[in-house]
Amino acid sequence: MRTRATTRVAQYAALLGYLVFLAFPFLWLISTAFKPPRELAGLHPTWIPENPTLDNFRQAFDEQPLLQAAGNSLVAAVSAALIAVLIATPMAYVMARHRTRLARAATGWVVVSQAFPLVLVIIPLFLVLKNLRLIDSLAGLILVYVVWALPFALWMLVGYVRAVPTELEEAAAVDGAGKLRTLVSVTAPLLAPGIVATGLFAFVTAWNEFFFALVLLKTPEKQTLPVILTHFIGAEGVADLGPLAAAAFLATLPSLVVFAIVQRRITGGMLAGAVKN
Repeated sequence: MRTRATTRVAQYAALLGYLVFLAFPFLWLISTAFKPPRELAGLHPTWIPENPTLDNFRQAFDEQPLLQAAGNSLVAAVSAALIAVLIATPMAYVMARHRTRLARAATGWVVVSQAFPLVLVIIPLFLVLKNLRLIDSLAGLILVYVVWALPFALWMLVGYVRAVPTELEEAAAVDGAGKLRTLVSVTAPLLAPGIVATGLFAFVTAWNEFFFALVLLKTPEKQTLPVILTHFIGAEGVADLGPLAAAAFLATLPSLVVFAIVQRRITGGMLAGAVKN
């Protein structure tokens, strides 16, 4: 009993330490966003601002077009997530239900493609988009985000489809439902939580993406929020710390909200109550 108690205490202590490690950057970001310049330049930084202010947020909106950049990021992220899910859902169903050599090879390629570094693909990708005249456009960036998110969305949805019991589809077929009716009325509702979770993950990935947006977008009016944040750093590498922290805090909030929704969808269980014993 003592050994079990000691092990449990050690596990909780390790989990607490890990949570503190993860939360430290975000908490420090919030603290910095509300500090006046005098406290930011102080030799003894504090967790809680002594004289909290909203001037950093006002200055951030005055210096950079944050709302326009947030709109660009929203359009790119939502469009990429919707297109990726629409393409990946039927592909995942075929790969999960028809386990041929081609399907297994496609699944293996999906896993391997996730190991490709961004630097390896950016030059050929840039040349392809240049030939398509999609450089410096949100349409080109959305196309890149769709291609980049599709393997992960496909791999994730294959797991959700395989979790749907085939007995449900066989029972619908026995009752006289056709293949299309079975997919729409039986399989699709059970896949809905998985589709939502996959779309939200694709949204978060596109919202936070920086490298592709930095390389492909040159016009300031078309740049996304992560790229605009770099404008708070001067030519000599000196950051305007207060406005930068305020803008970064605002840019982080949508990701946190969406990730919280994703977590709830996943842990809620996709097939709760679908099959009764």
